[in-house]
Amino acid sequence: PLPGSLDATSLLIRAEGREALAVPADLLDPVSLGTCVATVLERWGRIDIVVHNGRYIGPGHMDRFLDTPVDLIEKQVYANAIAPLHINRLVLPGMIERGSGAIVNISSASGYADPTKPAGEGGWGLGYAMSKGAFHRVAGLLATELEGTGVRCFNVQPNLIATERIAADMAEFGIANTGAPSEVVGAVVAWLATDPEAEEWNGRNMEAQFFCHERGLLPGWEGPRPVDSAIRYDLSGKVLDDLEAGLREKRNGGGH
Repeated sequence: PLPGSLDATSLLIRAEGREALAVPADLLDPVSLGTCVATVLERWGRIDIVVHNGRYIGPGHMDRFLDTPVDLIEKQVYANAIAPLHINRLVLPGMIERGSGAIVNISSASGYADPTKPAGEGGWGLGYAMSKGAFHRVAGLLATELEGTGVRCFNVQPNLIATERIAADMAEFGIANTGAPSEVVGAVVAWLATDPEAEEWNGRNMEAQFFCHERGLLPGWEGPRPVDSAIRYDLSGKVLDDLEAGLREKRNGGGH
């Protein structure tokens, strides 16, 4: 089987003595997403955790804005940000009824950062950034709405991970397959699913590589490496938080 495919992943799971059910679906087709959820519920009767790791793969995701038809950008936003919402609406009622469950969104730094090089030269396309920016807002908002239900929502930002997809076709766009091992993300998600301390991260963003290394979740891994490419991180929230804190201090008589 193709490395990273549903079949290959299923074989790895079964090799650990676990059950696996591979159900293909199309992120651009909400009917197929509903069928996917229904198939799992029919087999196992419940869904305890959803990890949103799928994303749009197709034309336009690594092209510059003026070279990308808007309808392709719409597809990326739908697949990466809207499709997960269809799944959430189907699984959340059962989680709420049982008083437990978790939604894990595999986010991206592109959702809160700008590349300093354009797509094709080490940067990424506008559709990918827009979709990940929208996706990044979901966990925190849902965590607020679901407070007290026992359902938790997390963002896990993997940073650059060495994957079969990057190895296959991303070098031509200036992105080398030199990231951390994929087991880093798996270890962090497993921790969120099983450790009671994960409650503290409900509604928050977790930088997976740093957390994995700090907690020693992947023995033998040397830890994250500095990002070589220059990225401008969006600090808008931090800037406004600092300004408002300064304003409160002045109003409370702490300023001059």
